Amino acid sequence: MDAGGYFSGLIQARGDYLDGINQKGFPEEQYPENDISVEAENRIKNLMWTVSGDYRLDTKLDVSSYSRSKYIAMYDAVKQGAFARFFDQNVLAVYLVKKIYYGAQERSLTEIAQLCVDAAVCRKIAAERPGVPELRRKAFSDLLELSFRRMASSLPGRIKIAMLKSFLDGEYTGEKKIMEALSKITSLETSENVMDLVRVTDELYNTLNDQSFEKKHGDLEHVLAVTMEELQEFDWKDFLEEEMTEDLLERYLNRMNSQVTSLQEEEDQEDRPRSGKHRVVLIDEAAAAKMYSYMELNYGKSYLPKREQERLNQRLCRGAHADCSLYLTDGILRNPVLSNAQYVNAKRHAEKNRTLFRNSRNMMARNIEQLTDELKRSLNRRSEPEQNASWSGDIVPRLLWKVGRTENPGKLFQKTEKRNTSQFVVDILMDASGSQRRRQSQVALQAYMISEALSNNGVPHRITGFCSFWDYTILQRFREYDAPREENLRILDFVTSSNNRDGLAIRAVGDSLLQRQEEGKILIVLSDGKPNDIIVNRPNCRNPKPYCGEYAVKDTAFEIRKLRSSGVCVLGVFTGREKELMAEKKIFGRDFAYIRNIEDFSKVVGRYLRKLLEEDSANF
Repeated sequence: MDAGGYFSGLIQARGDYLDGINQKGFPEEQYPENDISVEAENRIKNLMWTVSGDYRLDTKLDVSSYSRSKYIAMYDAVKQGAFARFFDQNVLAVYLVKKIYYGAQERSLTEIAQLCVDAAVCRKIAAERPGVPELRRKAFSDLLELSFRRMASSLPGRIKIAMLKSFLDGEYTGEKKIMEALSKITSLETSENVMDLVRVTDELYNTLNDQSFEKKHGDLEHVLAVTMEELQEFDWKDFLEEEMTEDLLERYLNRMNSQVTSLQEEEDQEDRPRSGKHRVVLIDEAAAAKMYSYMELNYGKSYLPKREQERLNQRLCRGAHADCSLYLTDGILRNPVLSNAQYVNAKRHAEKNRTLFRNSRNMMARNIEQLTDELKRSLNRRSEPEQNASWSGDIVPRLLWKVGRTENPGKLFQKTEKRNTSQFVVDILMDASGSQRRRQSQVALQAYMISEALSNNGVPHRITGFCSFWDYTILQRFREYDAPREENLRILDFVTSSNNRDGLAIRAVGDSLLQRQEEGKILIVLSDGKPNDIIVNRPNCRNPKPYCGEYAVKDTAFEIRKLRSSGVCVLGVFTGREKELMAEKKIFGRDFAYIRNIEDFSKVVGRYLRKLLEEDSANF
């Protein structure tokens, strides 16, 4: 039977398509090696559907690998179908995503998972389809021939070589840790539970690839405890290397499903490390221009001249942020390059902010009035004259009786002294990362209420949002210090996306705040206490050290302490979940406000601002 006739039955109705498979094996297709046609793609997918028994299965297959080895492509399709049939593949995919969420190296982790999946399904599908072992043998032979050098360059790759040769030659002898890993993998051949695959994958990754993982991030139980909400809030855009979309997590889960059953070695992509030594990469002008153009398309044109931008980066992007850049913009809605998908998406989210704004007018008016009055009282108290007992000045008649009657009459005079009358300026810095997406509109309203109260008291203030994408930290300006109060409404254009490198954003905003003439300076940071900027390793691009966990918290806290030592009062307004409070405390110390209910916003923030203005007036 030729290939066309053999596969023709596979596209029939589900009730009879299983009859089209030859139980003795899989046929040899008669396609030219480089002819990856739609027809060939459909036939490979039909092979997966037939083995799985489910035409609804929509896992992406690497059909392009067919041109290199039709056996590898066919075996991957068989294995994908078998995995979906015998196990709950989503359980493994979700585990992988959660592990990567905590900083595991994607490629090393998925390579181990691939070997576990292969071991778990090979016997099961071979028992039903005797042709599978021969197909597996040919696929393994091609893989050794095509990718031996690449596999031999990594430990998971050498374990894969051991598995391939063990199957082809009947036995294999290698170094102890490889043989121990291979033994754990082959133990899965009789497994019926997908959690066995998860446990072996996790154990091998922690043993072979990152022995400090459990100490830094927790054991398997801790990894599995990550909620889907937390995964949704994380920005997976860098992992997917495609345009920003709403379903990034779903896309990434689907990719995990396809990767764990693929034998084909990646050619165009280096490993994606989450740890390791910092390295410097020189970027040519063409690549830099392309990256800068992408930033303009997605975040709007920068308002800084190119030379000034370069000087700013050279001065501020140092230390932990040496391989980073700053990008200052008024936002895509204010200064777009063109009306693209990101522009439309930003408009849609800005409209959500405006809807909540319209529906919350009474609450906001009440909070703004209370916060305005609180600030006014604090400012008045700062400027009121203060009378203190003194050794000179105006005599106090009621104290004269002490003269000659007491051995030490004390201070009999009163001196009127002016309190701190210095002017002050405020910066409001807002975390605009993807983790704030669910609270986006509330964060915008919080910043608006502070801004209105400051405007009512004539206090110059600036509002800036920050997020990070690739090696850029984007600072979006919503209001300048001396702008008219009408500019306060621009905060409703606040849109969240990507990651957040809090330390660099605080350093940049603090740098310009320190250049202001006002003696009193306050920085208010609205954040969720979770700095997180993990950049995927991109060839020929700068890849700063992963910025997350304790490392990121300590760096952010350091920038806060440095500003305070320069005389800036810093207040953190916590906008995250309660479980992140410990990180917020480490970053801001005792000067942070936790807003559980936006109705109480003015009361809580007003109390902290009063504390800054009165108790810390010595700093001004």
